[in-house]
Amino acid sequence: MMQLNNLDSELAHELGDFPEDDLDVVFTPKECRTLQPSMPEDGVELDSHVRDCVQTYIRDWLIVNRKNQGNSDTCNLKNKGSRKDFHKRLQKQTFESETLDSGEASFQTGPRHVPTLHEDTSRTAPASCDFDLRSLQPDPRLENLLRHVSAEEFERQNEEARRTNRHAELLALYPSVDEEDAVEIRPVPDRPKEHLGNRILVKLQSLKFDIEIEPLFACIALYDIKERKKISENFHCDLNPDSLRGFLRSHTPSIDLSTQARSAVFSVTYPSSDIYLVIKIEKVLQQGEIGDCAEPYMVLKESEAGKTKEKIEKLKAQAESFCQRLGKYRMPFAWIPISLTNFFNVSTLEREIPETEGLNGKGSASDKKATLLQARRLSERSLSSEDNYPASNFKTISLTLSTFFKQEGDRLSDEDLFKFLADFKRSSSLQRRIKTLPGALKLEISPAPENLGYCLTPELLPVKPFPENRSRPHKEILEFPIREVYVPHTIYRNLLYVYPQRLNFANRPASARNITIKIQFMCGEDPSCAMPVIFGKSSGPEFVQEIYTAITYHNKSPDFYEEVKIKLPAKLTEKHHLLFTFYHISCQPKQGASVETVVGYSWLPILLNDRLQTGHYCLPVALDKLPFHYSIHSPEKVPSQTPPIKWVEGHKGVFNIEVQAVSSVHTQDNHLEKFFTLCHSLESQVTFPIRLMDQKITEATLEHELKLSIICLNSSRLEPLVLFLHLVLDKLFQLAVQPMVIAGQTANFSQFAFESVVAIVNSLHNSKDLSKDQHGRNCLLASYVYYVFRLPDPQREVAKLGAGGSAILSESRYYTFGRTSAVAVGSKLLQSRVISCSNPDITVTQAATDEEVKNIMSSKPVDHSSSRMSFYIEGTNDMPSVCANPRPSNKKHFHEELALQMVVSTGMVRETVFKYAWFFFELLIKSMAQYVHNIEKQDNPRRSRFSDRFKDDITTIVSVVTSEIAALLVKPQKESEQAEKINISLAFFLYDLLSLMDRGFVFNLIKHYCNQLSNKLNSLSTLISMRLEFLRILCSHEHYLNLNLFFMTSASAPASPSPSLSSQNSSSCSSFQDQKIAGMFDLSSEYRQQHFLTGLLFTELSAALDADSEGISKVQKKAVSAILSLLSSHDLDPRCSKKELKIKIAALYLPLVGIILDSLPQLHDFTVSDARSGKGRTGNPEEEQESAGAINQNVALAIAGNQFSLRSSGISLASLPYRQSATLGPDTTRNLLICFLWIMKNADQNLIQKWIADLPSMQLNRILDLLFICVSCFEYKGKQSSDKVSTQALQKSRDVKARLEEALLRGEGARGEMMKRCRIPAGNDRSAGLNENLRWRKEQTHWRQANERQDKTKAELDQEALISGNLATEANLIILDMQENIIQASFAAECRDNLLGGVLKVLVNSLGCDQSTTYLTHCFATLRALIAKFGDFLFEEEVEQCADLCQRVLHHCSSSIDVTRTQACATLYLLMRYSFSSTSNFARVKMQVTMSLASLVGKSPEFNEEFLRRSLRTILAYAEEDVDMQATPFPLQVEELLCNLNSILSDTVKMREFQEDPEMLMDLMYRIAKGYQTSPDLRLTWLQNMAEKHTKRKCYTEAAMCLVHAAALVAEYLSMLEDHSYLPVGSVSFQNISSNVLEESAVSDDVLSPDEDGICSGRYFSESGLVGLLEQAAELFSTGGLYETVNEVYKIVIPILEAHRDFRKLTLTHSKLQKAFDSIINKGQKRMFGTYFRVGFYGSKFGDLDEQEFVYKEPAITKLPEISHRLEGFYGQCFGEDAVEVIKDSAPVDKSKLDPNKAYIQITFVEPYFDEYEMKDRVTYFEKNFNLCRFMYTTPFTMDGRPRGELSEQYKRNTILTTMHAFPYIKTRINIIQKEEFILTPIEVAIEDMRKKTQELTAATNQEPPDAKMLQMVLQGSVGATVNQGPLEVAQVFLAEIPADPKLYRHHNKLRLCFKEFIMRCGEAVDKNKRLITADQREYQQELKKNYGKLKENLRPMIERKIPELYNAVVKVHSTRESFHNHSFKKYDAQSSQST
Repeated sequence: MMQLNNLDSELAHELGDFPEDDLDVVFTPKECRTLQPSMPEDGVELDSHVRDCVQTYIRDWLIVNRKNQGNSDTCNLKNKGSRKDFHKRLQKQTFESETLDSGEASFQTGPRHVPTLHEDTSRTAPASCDFDLRSLQPDPRLENLLRHVSAEEFERQNEEARRTNRHAELLALYPSVDEEDAVEIRPVPDRPKEHLGNRILVKLQSLKFDIEIEPLFACIALYDIKERKKISENFHCDLNPDSLRGFLRSHTPSIDLSTQARSAVFSVTYPSSDIYLVIKIEKVLQQGEIGDCAEPYMVLKESEAGKTKEKIEKLKAQAESFCQRLGKYRMPFAWIPISLTNFFNVSTLEREIPETEGLNGKGSASDKKATLLQARRLSERSLSSEDNYPASNFKTISLTLSTFFKQEGDRLSDEDLFKFLADFKRSSSLQRRIKTLPGALKLEISPAPENLGYCLTPELLPVKPFPENRSRPHKEILEFPIREVYVPHTIYRNLLYVYPQRLNFANRPASARNITIKIQFMCGEDPSCAMPVIFGKSSGPEFVQEIYTAITYHNKSPDFYEEVKIKLPAKLTEKHHLLFTFYHISCQPKQGASVETVVGYSWLPILLNDRLQTGHYCLPVALDKLPFHYSIHSPEKVPSQTPPIKWVEGHKGVFNIEVQAVSSVHTQDNHLEKFFTLCHSLESQVTFPIRLMDQKITEATLEHELKLSIICLNSSRLEPLVLFLHLVLDKLFQLAVQPMVIAGQTANFSQFAFESVVAIVNSLHNSKDLSKDQHGRNCLLASYVYYVFRLPDPQREVAKLGAGGSAILSESRYYTFGRTSAVAVGSKLLQSRVISCSNPDITVTQAATDEEVKNIMSSKPVDHSSSRMSFYIEGTNDMPSVCANPRPSNKKHFHEELALQMVVSTGMVRETVFKYAWFFFELLIKSMAQYVHNIEKQDNPRRSRFSDRFKDDITTIVSVVTSEIAALLVKPQKESEQAEKINISLAFFLYDLLSLMDRGFVFNLIKHYCNQLSNKLNSLSTLISMRLEFLRILCSHEHYLNLNLFFMTSASAPASPSPSLSSQNSSSCSSFQDQKIAGMFDLSSEYRQQHFLTGLLFTELSAALDADSEGISKVQKKAVSAILSLLSSHDLDPRCSKKELKIKIAALYLPLVGIILDSLPQLHDFTVSDARSGKGRTGNPEEEQESAGAINQNVALAIAGNQFSLRSSGISLASLPYRQSATLGPDTTRNLLICFLWIMKNADQNLIQKWIADLPSMQLNRILDLLFICVSCFEYKGKQSSDKVSTQALQKSRDVKARLEEALLRGEGARGEMMKRCRIPAGNDRSAGLNENLRWRKEQTHWRQANERQDKTKAELDQEALISGNLATEANLIILDMQENIIQASFAAECRDNLLGGVLKVLVNSLGCDQSTTYLTHCFATLRALIAKFGDFLFEEEVEQCADLCQRVLHHCSSSIDVTRTQACATLYLLMRYSFSSTSNFARVKMQVTMSLASLVGKSPEFNEEFLRRSLRTILAYAEEDVDMQATPFPLQVEELLCNLNSILSDTVKMREFQEDPEMLMDLMYRIAKGYQTSPDLRLTWLQNMAEKHTKRKCYTEAAMCLVHAAALVAEYLSMLEDHSYLPVGSVSFQNISSNVLEESAVSDDVLSPDEDGICSGRYFSESGLVGLLEQAAELFSTGGLYETVNEVYKIVIPILEAHRDFRKLTLTHSKLQKAFDSIINKGQKRMFGTYFRVGFYGSKFGDLDEQEFVYKEPAITKLPEISHRLEGFYGQCFGEDAVEVIKDSAPVDKSKLDPNKAYIQITFVEPYFDEYEMKDRVTYFEKNFNLCRFMYTTPFTMDGRPRGELSEQYKRNTILTTMHAFPYIKTRINIIQKEEFILTPIEVAIEDMRKKTQELTAATNQEPPDAKMLQMVLQGSVGATVNQGPLEVAQVFLAEIPADPKLYRHHNKLRLCFKEFIMRCGEAVDKNKRLITADQREYQQELKKNYGKLKENLRPMIERKIPELYNAVVKVHSTRESFHNHSFKKYDAQSSQST
């Protein structure tokens, strides 16, 4: 390795250098739940199998650690420990957005008065201040603002300030990487531990019946009625008072404490609603049936006095005598079931189970996320721990049960019990069938606490903690789970349960009625051999020698429910057996007769063929005493004896019994049993032949049998295999390396053992019932390798004693059948002994070793004579130095054997090995680690630790696994998932090897892996994805930095060699140095060589970013998060906290900067998505992804060079490397950017400055664009969204919300429409997030809160907000540092022109985001330095930036936080001052500040004028105190400006008051805009403000009109400046869009000259500005559905674009036009335009509005009630609800009749009105709805005052209103300026009606395509027989007679002609209908035709009668076109009409 300079080597050392060896092989004691581990009884010579089992259960875990591993590994888990409290060290950052929330609500309370508007439109630019500024107190000022300091000094101070108090670890603030990607986390497997299900603590408190006369005993167990299985052992409990217990004193010799327990812990692995706790109660045996004995309990009560009392006393005495005599016998008495449904909250269970999939967590491994979470919660719900289901679902419940069921003597069996329980579950009462006893049992059920003190296991061992001084212990009750539980045994447990079930003595000769069985466990036949191993019941000894079953009175074939629990001796022999003695008990005392009479015997040997006997038996019963040696045989097969044994029923089975074992010693599985037996026969001295089940095995067949048993191991049942897994694997590994000598032959089992292991691994992985971790590793195997596995013991002497004495081989060499045949092995063995100095006795010369070592070091291939053979002989490789003691060579090394077996395996075995490679890899690693540890080779070089043969094997394995991965990846999904897992295992393997083997060797393996994969795979995304996960794991190595030689970067890189010719030619050497610096930011091949892993990782990243194939975005996300997690691990690694180290580390990552800059066009642009989707701050990532494009156009331009120098840079946009397709998602981008910031923060700042100084300006612009995106990306999002939400929850809530909205929107009609309109408010106000009480928004936030934060406490949220606030601040400060670096570097290089704009852009962007005060302070300081340094340049060149800057600074001047205000004021003052001194007239800044204020006021709802006023006052104070400026006009100009601003503020205050009344607000804004008629910039600003407000309210047309007005204004000014033919000629050109636009020409040129400085200097007063405004307008028109106007707008735009030859925009424009025209064609009549209402206000309460009338434009299909409700509601809020009244009719209002204290509103629906001649021009539906200024409404009346009357007296009043401007306008309500009225006489009304009807008919008849329903409806209304006031009636009223009044002749005739046409049209319609109808309507058609005929007949006489007078010689035809009111309307004056 290169020589390092001192500093570097020190640093390297600190990182843990390459520690000599950081291996740590630790023996950790197994944690044991009990005080002492469970052990077999002392003093017994144990079986080797039992000994092995016990050994496995008590030996320590062996764990291999690496000393530094924690440093990086756990960091990747985001080191929870250090992070937990790290937020406590953070400062709280103050954000204005959060200080605002509280002050928000003050507006909306209480009834308010409506503020009024005074029409003083004459107001010119405001001069008078309505509010005296000087009366305010200014804010504190920055004292050194006006001091003269050199720019450099100023910058230095700024930098110092910025550097203090910074947060050192940026990534500690960053939310941790999505754990889905965190492949490098290998979850530490759970420790194997005893399985406990859900634990329930049951405490019995008291048991009382109505009378207390005798002791009663309770016995409790759990039953599962669905599975029909008893699922726990019995718990016996004695609740008797001492007085009653005394009755039995003579029968209880001693009482052990453990038998006095009254509380038990039950365990339930599979909870369900079918589990019952059954309590059985027994009493002492007495004479009589159960029913008789229970009688007194049913009828007597203790409380009753008198006779009852005597009875009770008598009963008590009787009971006492029975107790003394029969105290040791019991009889059944009562029982009571308790359902546990409520305790296991089953509804949650059912939801829970799929999550962890039952106990053993069958999660499909593909569900990575879920399993991951599971792994994360490691112990929170670890699979084997008790809280598998939320046991906390229930609280402690106390129960008092008062009804007991009496036991039925003939129904005591478990079968009967299950029947009862099933009935009980159905009806929960068995009363009808079973008698009940009253009583009271009190008990308490609760979840058992974790460490319940003073508790005993089922073996009665004390559990920790076990205090000494308690009286009654708790007992753990053993569970009998209903299904298999796959948890390996970890404790010694050896219990036997005996269940006598039924005895049939019905045919027994002698009488036996009260039968009990005495059960004993015997170790011989003598009565004294009864062993005290039976667990006692309550209140007695712990262990007893015998147990009696309960007695059923007078029953010859009783059922039993007894459970006898026996502690099995560890060593069982043939002599052990169970003995059953049957007795008849005489209940009545007879003279001289004993209580017991033996009536039979039976027995059961415990072992059969050396195996434990369990299961169901039906035993015969012998009548007489049993003969000798009976116990050797089973009772069924006893050989005939003399004298013969007498049997009940002639040797038939009459006694049913079940025996079950719960044992961790007896496997109860044939295959396992055989395997263990044979293994032990190898290990210990046994005499052959050995007996196995029913076969005998001789020594000769042993090898064959053992091989068979090894092969069959996998056929054993899964449960026993899992239970004994640890032992089985240990044994197999022992066989794999231990040469066995059987009968003088060396037997070799390694291959069989290996294959068996493979088979077991396969079946464990394939079992559906076993859980896997997130990498798909079987949890049982993982914990086996991690904790249990250790190298097989070499110390056992393996030579085997054959039958013929000791045949110990002198030298047990061995060989493996590997690749060569057995014959070859022998000869090769000899040969190699000669060639390689392998004989331990020959000392090897030093040279040989050195030679070999040298060869290895130089890594030249050495020809090893050992030609890949598979025998293992200790040679040089194992003898590092000569002085090593020669060691016996008969030992295989496990790791070598395992590697070999992996290499030579074939077929299925090989496939499985590589499929589950992780297991074998971890075995290899663990065995290698132990090997290294054991031979203490730490001091010898890594290279020679392992034999070359082993290295070759490893190389082969890695290569095979790699090709396996490649092969699987091409296959379908499932296989490729498998490949991912194998890939991850391989990576972990190499990761581990880095700590064990020579690193160069491992790096080579890595290289091969990468190459091999690229050769085999053609899908880029899978390839990168695989290699990424692989590298990510390797990089998480704790010595990653050292492995990467990070100390070889910049500072210590070799100096440039002597300058070559070329370099001398190029320039001096310094450029070479510069090149080198630039090169450090690129991924060069030298870099890749020096920094191997990082180089690989970066290569993958850049490949991923460049790629463009399918599915690549996931891969990009992976790549970025891999790098991010690496950087995080450095930030959180305590070893890396030194600054110098951080600089070094950052230098390692510099090439990343180059990669990020190259990917700039692909980054997600956060700036766009916000503005475009207008969601303000509440955006969720998915929406963002859809709405944001790639980088926006400006940024793209900037990338190409700069906006201004586009042509010069010679890169056309088209050729940009600018792909829309592979845009990165927001998360990926954010992660990439934080990496960039991290490097910029931690790298050497001088280096960065040097680098920047040399960058071409194009690259610098890229950096600035990157910073620009960073600013928006790390904007603080406030508390609402700081929580990173689980996307699923969010998605779910979003779906629900969508459904809800959907449902609401389906509510058709007006309400649905209204909902549609009220949905999320549009507009890109930044503050939407803060002002969330807008309709729907509110609901949105509820959804979010409900779902996202369901599980977060307030404290957690605060903490997250704290952290994210710090992150935002730190990120922005790093950006600021970078900008300072750029400014300084570029200033030095004199290329500042185009950079300054970029820097400003970023600064302005950052000021626009929500920033903390800390950042703002520094940002303003930087700005001031910039102004001081580059002031003139700023004001000349960067006009637009300057305007934005003014606006942002002003915004902060209105901040509620003093610090921010102080800073902003100082900056604003400085801006004015420098602009004055550079041009000595700061008109432009003045203009910009005024405009900024205007737009600020218009846009920002939570803008606080009070603070802004204070700021203005502060600026005034600065001006007054500024000594240098007093002599100039500056202070005066400042004062004038401030006055101006102040008056604008006053308008704002007014606007505030109208916040709730949109129309009023618009009127006010309109007025303000009008007030600025003379100051175009401000008028433009206000028009834009109005547009924005309209857009927010979804009034798109009005918004568009505002922009059109603005454009007209710009056009006016442009036409004054220059006269281009393609430009519009002022506002006249806009007439087609709207007739209102002419207003904008009001300003004549004498008012203003456009050349004056500061006027029209805004960005919009230019051709591009004009086009921009018009394009925006067109978009809005199109949104509003006015497609025709879109065309008009583009008519003005297109000539300008043509003149500019902007064909790209022209293409776009024409495509938009096409869209517009398409829409016109497609939507036709379906388009909706506005609905209009006349609204009149009456009442003095309205102030200015009193007696004003307006026409309101409302959205289409607004119904009258809607607008009326809205206005009534709004004014009701203002004046109080009672004070507002809506006038319901449309008749003229008489003010004198109104209540002066009320406010009246009259609302009438009006329709657009056109004269006839107008109708000729207004052809289309659009034209009839556009440019409207006349409206009409109709009021029906009769002369006597009623609104309606008979036809002949029905008049109508038509009122026509004219408005001041035409709709659509820039407001939605316009004043009415004129009103005309016409009155129609009844006949005129009739004419109008008939015309209407005829039109309807015509329309329906001619409709295309025809609509039969519509036609029939109209016809029905016309010719239907029953139509009231129908056409016929009209005719009869008006046409029956010729009118007397000649004036009416004309009307009469007109009506007649109307009818003529009408009847003709009816005919046409009837014909048409005939053609349309279907067969079933034929009758209907007939009817119609008939009615039509009738009507025609009736009308004919009237239609044909003409008025002769009208047809006399007509004098003269009027040729002029007359409007019809000349004939028909009597024009009334408005006055006269009111009086009628």
